[in-house]
Amino acid sequence: MINRTLSKTISEISDLFPVILLTGKRQVGKSTIFEMLKTDNRRYVTLDHYDDRELAKTNPSLFLQRYEPPVMIDEIQYAPELFPYIKIYVDKNRENGLFWLTGSQKFNLMQGIQESLAGRVAVLDMLGFSYKERQNRAFESVPFIPDVTRYIENSVQEEELLLMDLYKVIFNGSFPRLLLNEGKGRDIFFKSYLQTYIERDIKDFHGISNDLKFYNFVRAVAVRTGNLLNYADLSRDVEIDIRTAKTWLGLLERSGLVILLAPYYQNLTKRIIKTPKIYFLDTGLCAYLARMDSPETLEAGYLTGSILETFVFCELLKSYWHNALVPNIYFYRDDDQKEIDFLIEKNGTLYPIEVKKTATPTLKDAKNFDILKKLNKPIGNGAVICLRPSPLPLSENIIAVPAWGLA
Repeated sequence: MINRTLSKTISEISDLFPVILLTGKRQVGKSTIFEMLKTDNRRYVTLDHYDDRELAKTNPSLFLQRYEPPVMIDEIQYAPELFPYIKIYVDKNRENGLFWLTGSQKFNLMQGIQESLAGRVAVLDMLGFSYKERQNRAFESVPFIPDVTRYIENSVQEEELLLMDLYKVIFNGSFPRLLLNEGKGRDIFFKSYLQTYIERDIKDFHGISNDLKFYNFVRAVAVRTGNLLNYADLSRDVEIDIRTAKTWLGLLERSGLVILLAPYYQNLTKRIIKTPKIYFLDTGLCAYLARMDSPETLEAGYLTGSILETFVFCELLKSYWHNALVPNIYFYRDDDQKEIDFLIEKNGTLYPIEVKKTATPTLKDAKNFDILKKLNKPIGNGAVICLRPSPLPLSENIIAVPAWGLA
């Protein structure tokens, strides 16, 4: 077993809340991390099994008698009928750590959680392996902030990844099963993964009948990772209407395959209505859908910059989510089309981040950071995420950091 960063907080949180809900797309290791942490007296059941699912949906009270807490319930989204009965059990017994739940349809789950378990549940998000987890350094992970002093004084010399080594990591992605097999069977894994995802989470769960057209839609989204979302382009390429494109993209969000990143505006309403950027949450699956057949093809092809940016974004998210935190992360683009790849807002301060495919970064790579001054907000240290083997200060308040050293 490879340690996961989240494991250090799950046990602590389980002592504070009666229910933990661990969400994330299929096969990222949700069940495995709970299995590693659970004691012998905790029962286990998965609602992927139709008999148990049917019992949970039609007779929740009997289900909880059969699987009496403490219990771990996999894929809880299949039986939201359980939530009111979990609430009753929790309120009657008043113990922490009673229910460990996993789910791969977060947004579907949240309605039931908010209605029945508000104040009783801790919700955690999980992605595939971070690079630090792959290097057996899971507990060194901290939420990323471009702190020049900390990175220089406390930096551990990262194992240098040459260009093609990095793109091999990106090409294979972060699913545990693939990484434990060193990428063997990659294409078969992703083919089976998508078939299972479409059959179980889309056709059965949401009633979509045209699975081929939906698959083509997922492919069309994959080749747009790291780019501004354009529903008109998506719908035209897949030959569906815009309303369907919005519905299907919502399904991808709910099942944890993609995330929409909002632009930064001081006016919160503008953040909501302005065009977001779209990111796939696993670079290997994204590259597979884009029909990239090797790390070399991926590095030299049209996705090379956007897939690197996607990798960095995922590592940023993991540095927070796997420490049970939620980052306030955005991108910036002004009316003059000047852009900053990412902005992290923390305690009212903005931290700019730029991603560059270079091993020799300079201050020119951070030239757009100055445009933030017009926002009249505190501006913190900035970072250029690049291909250097170790952190390097570019100025008093800007640091270059290797792309694989974030999470």
